[in-house]
Amino acid sequence: ESSWVQLSYLNHQLGFSLKHVAQHDEALECYQKSLAIWLKQLGSGHPQVLNGYNNIGEVYNKKGEYDKALEYHQKSLDIKLKQLGSNHPSLAISYHNIGLVYNNKSEHDKALEYHQKSLTIRLKQLGSDHPDVATSYNNIGVIHNTKGQHDKALEHHQKSLAIMLKQLGPDHPDVATNYYNIAFVYKAKKDLPKALEYCEKAYAILLKKLGPNHPHTKLVKGQLDALKE
Repeated sequence: ESSWVQLSYLNHQLGFSLKHVAQHDEALECYQKSLAIWLKQLGSGHPQVLNGYNNIGEVYNKKGEYDKALEYHQKSLDIKLKQLGSNHPSLAISYHNIGLVYNNKSEHDKALEYHQKSLTIRLKQLGSDHPDVATSYNNIGVIHNTKGQHDKALEHHQKSLAIMLKQLGPDHPDVATNYYNIAFVYKAKKDLPKALEYCEKAYAILLKKLGPNHPHTKLVKGQLDALKE
């Protein structure tokens, strides 16, 4: 038993590492090997198998192969619904992932539908102040902004920000992400002073926590310079 456990774990960890350095084809190969072992040894309903489907879906999403991503996330979701019922916290993760894929496909109404499902479960199961609830509000805000619904976007981003400030403190990089997204909405509303204010808040946190050479810091600095022109 120990040999297949070690092999599947090794492939899984290698896939995880490769995913984070954007070697997507190699990551997929490792994740598929792990999944094949888990399916054979543990059966299709085991949590490790669900994790495997989810990881493969994430890599296909990063590769831009959105239909394949949806296929694997849907496999995971179908098993969860069958085994855990419709309100288990684990379902919120699947709905969240499917929402991300639909957003990348520019199917914003479908994306909104799945993020709302994720939010409903998270509010019920985790409470209104949980960071995962803040993540859902943030995702919904991004979609509303994309759809040109700027006031709704601001409403959801502000809800997300309030939770993040309470749970993570004022200097957390996730708070900076909230500030940046709010800046983006104000930019879309043509309120450049407000956009500049929130972008500066985001940049100050990222500069302090991640340093000037981090990709996120550089991205926000670029937007900040553009707003000042």
